[in-house]
Amino acid sequence: MSNSVSTNKLSLVIQAFRPKTLSAAIVPVLLGSAASYMLFKEFKSVVFWCALLGALFIQIGTNLVNDAADFLKGADRHDRKGPQRLSQIGAFSPRTVMWMGTAFFILAALCGIPLVMIGGWPILVVGLVSILMGYLYTTGPFPLAYIGAGDFFVVIFFGVVAVSTTMYLQSGIWSPEGIVLGLQMGFLSTTLIAINNLRDIKEDERAGKRTMAVRLGVNGAKWEIALVTYLPYALCSYWLLPNYNHVAVLPFFALFIAMPLVNRIFETDPGPEYNKFLARASLHTLVFCILLIVGFTFI
Repeated sequence: MSNSVSTNKLSLVIQAFRPKTLSAAIVPVLLGSAASYMLFKEFKSVVFWCALLGALFIQIGTNLVNDAADFLKGADRHDRKGPQRLSQIGAFSPRTVMWMGTAFFILAALCGIPLVMIGGWPILVVGLVSILMGYLYTTGPFPLAYIGAGDFFVVIFFGVVAVSTTMYLQSGIWSPEGIVLGLQMGFLSTTLIAINNLRDIKEDERAGKRTMAVRLGVNGAKWEIALVTYLPYALCSYWLLPNYNHVAVLPFFALFIAMPLVNRIFETDPGPEYNKFLARASLHTLVFCILLIVGFTFI
């Protein structure tokens, strides 16, 4: 019996990592490293692995802190539409879940030591701020997720900061290409949080969690999802300026995933069905960025 309970708890912990959304941590490092190699012929394996693990640990830590904070603030209750959370079902106390999140932030900091040695104090600042924002996303006097700033946070930290910093660590160059790629990645990642927040709109509004979905309403939130899904395609026009035509064109094949996803969201009321949309949005992010990377191989 004890083995069964332990296995169930382990399964719940893994679920609390929110594996469907971890592409938002993995893809920026893949994209930044590939772009650095294709554009500047620079690639450092230690940067790749440390940045990849560090990004994963920060996202998992943020998710766990979010798990505990949302329960304590009343946003996650027994009737939530999303997957079960550790604090919500009582698998672990909120304090324990918060410490679990802190442990992952410590692991991220350890992964960052080689990166700071390579990139210097700017990387130290980026790393510390990223970890701090992981806490401030749902805790502190003005939690970002509760005042509608979570979407902006994702664009900046899971997009611009993650991609451009990875490119800098790989090549030693802060480039405009890194900013554009970061914006493309950031908007794609924001699709995930926007879908998540629309699914939970009623529960969040009841708990006083003023997400962007709550502020915009159901219809406005659906249009936000459409906007952040399609903006990366508009930004592909940037790659025509340096004649990187394959980089500009190939990502459009991902529309075969994006368009049905957006259409289904407009047709469906917020509810458990949105858990499937999260998985499809994660797949869309991965496919779009792989197509970007393939495009760079033609440069």
